Amino acid sequence: MATKAVRLAAIALASSCMLLVGIAAPIADEFKTPAISAVRVEWSAALDQLRSELNIEPAVASAFTFSGQRRFAASDPRSRPALVQLNALTSQFFTGIARSPVPVLLPFDTAAFTVDLLDAGSAGYNAVFSMLPGDGDPQRIFAKPVEVQITGSILLYDINDPVGGKGEPVKSLAAQYPDLRRFIREGYVRYAFTRFGVPYVVSIQCLDSVPDPRRLACREAYPVAERFVRALRIAGGLPSKPRIDIPSALTDRPRERSADFTYRPSGEIIVNSGFRKQDGHADSTVYSQIRFPLEKAPAFAHSQSFRNSRSADKPLDDLTGGNAGYPWQDNFCESRSFSVGQCANGFGHQGQDIRPAPCLQSDGAERCDPKLQAVVAVRDGVIIRSAKQQAATLQINTRTEHIRFRYMHMNPSALDASGVLNGRSVEEGERIGVVSNYLDHPNGTSRHLHFDVQVFTRDGWLWVNPYVTLISAYERLIRGRGREIGPETSPLPAVAHALPEDILRTDPQPLPRLYPGP
Repeated sequence: MATKAVRLAAIALASSCMLLVGIAAPIADEFKTPAISAVRVEWSAALDQLRSELNIEPAVASAFTFSGQRRFAASDPRSRPALVQLNALTSQFFTGIARSPVPVLLPFDTAAFTVDLLDAGSAGYNAVFSMLPGDGDPQRIFAKPVEVQITGSILLYDINDPVGGKGEPVKSLAAQYPDLRRFIREGYVRYAFTRFGVPYVVSIQCLDSVPDPRRLACREAYPVAERFVRALRIAGGLPSKPRIDIPSALTDRPRERSADFTYRPSGEIIVNSGFRKQDGHADSTVYSQIRFPLEKAPAFAHSQSFRNSRSADKPLDDLTGGNAGYPWQDNFCESRSFSVGQCANGFGHQGQDIRPAPCLQSDGAERCDPKLQAVVAVRDGVIIRSAKQQAATLQINTRTEHIRFRYMHMNPSALDASGVLNGRSVEEGERIGVVSNYLDHPNGTSRHLHFDVQVFTRDGWLWVNPYVTLISAYERLIRGRGREIGPETSPLPAVAHALPEDILRTDPQPLPRLYPGP
């Protein structure tokens, strides 16, 4: 009897497992949203710090009131009159500073640093400063202004980060910032610390190489960053209602299937195209519900640096076949000289190449016009870009997101002329440029858009795989669900052909690059 009961139980268990398999099968290719943690801000500690900073200037301190009225909620500005007074003062110079739900730390060293951007929003704040050559500037060979960024955020993206949390203390800053870590990661020297329960990261783009007039060496960036960190003071911000962690969940996708859109699995890159023949990085996360970055379909996500030998003799802008059709293919971890913590050997492409369809025919024109292939803002956001820079970054700063999207290979002169510069607000779908082939100079690469995604962590802004985010956005653009067809069943070429600017590396040291990105 007992044996029969056990057998029946086993059958029931097997039936349950089959049922679960049957349920799970349709969602095998489902995508998920990111998990995001919210930190708790210690505003009392921030007020204590503000009081101590103001005590240095008694004439200024007398204008501030620190005795809040306890009948108000802790998140009510009326309970923090000193902060309200501070924001009223600093907002004359930094518009919207009070929108930050974390204390805004900025450098009070106006002789050295010029502010280029302050973007404060519901997730925190981001600021960009320049240190111009001149009096007080640490001696360095690099002669251009040094750009310094700082971010403080109430939101942290929970990514699997195999190299996160590392770094070394800086003795000269240990008394002021006991937990500060200095490290070089993904092309930036970073100074990460916690203050008032909030993670802050100061970063400067640099190369871990010998000093050169054309590029900033990281050793030259150290004194600039440390002067910046020493000068940080509370400049604004106001408490907001407490945040809760945001768990990962399945994303919404179109119910109807597309007639033709197909894609290979995330992480499946062209064979041998990874650094030291590494594999790709599979990631099923849709990091944000975005509009697709090209205005019109069809568009094709493929490698623009590795291609089959049969097309190696064709001009860069005449490639067809595998580069201008479905299925799509991931190239986040293709071999490049850029460090990418998410890729197996620490180096990768940082983003995804997207090629538009053959250019559209102008009305009455004999030849097609590539200027019709518009690049658009994927969300409402704020532009981060200084004049002449090759990359345009769109920053999203809302109550539930703190994320960046970077666009590459548009012509910098055209971007300057159209005002795609620091602080410009854009709306989702707004045209910000056209697909081009600029890489250090016109015709420097094939005509395509490089698009990547960065999320904020305790190590600062880190690159994550944008492939699935783009698939999801494209599905909404074409109003049809794609079909995953991988993994690749037919053999891919063992040798891929690289464009001149993307020669495969055999050693782990980054190549010097004169532009900020892939």
